[in-house]
Formats: sequence, C-alpha cells, structure tokens
Amino acid sequence: MINENETLRWPTNLDHDAIVRRLVEVRKAAEEGGFAALAEQLANVEAMTPAHIGACVIGAIGLVQEKHEHRGLATQLEMVAMNLKNLK
Repeated sequence: MINENETLRWPTNLDHDAIVRRLVEVRKAAEEGGFAALAEQLANVEAMTPAHIGACVIGAIGLVQEKHEHRGLATQLEMVAMNLKNLK
C-alpha cells in the first residue's frame, strides 16, 4: 500500500493510470485484509471507463466510511476521489 503518512500531502494531479494503480493497490489490500465487498467493488477496475471508475470510487467510499479499521483504505479512496476530475 502507498505510504501511510501520505495524508500530509495529497497529490491532486494523478492521471488515469495513477488512479487505476492506486485502486488496484486498494483492491489487493482489501483482498489481503478480508474485505471482500470492497475488493469486489474494485474488481476489473483496469478495464473500466472513467465514468464507471468514478461510480466505483464513490461506492467504495460508502463501503469503508464507517469502518475505522480500514481507515488506510478510506484515505486512499478519498485521495483518488479528489483526482477523479483528471480521468480521461
């Protein structure tokens, strides 16, 4: 997973490929952490359209927002959400 301290300085210029890479990392971490619903939400993100990626990110945030044990995943998803405007 990306550096846990990265919340101090969030990148706001992630391009499509960087967004997908982060989502794949979140999916892998969710799988490893036994969070099947989140992993399923992000399944096949590599082949999604930008609109579908945006919808999946918003849905994924909904899955983790109340789960304090998955705060690191939530942070990564929030970072991606701030960059959705860069999807092309």
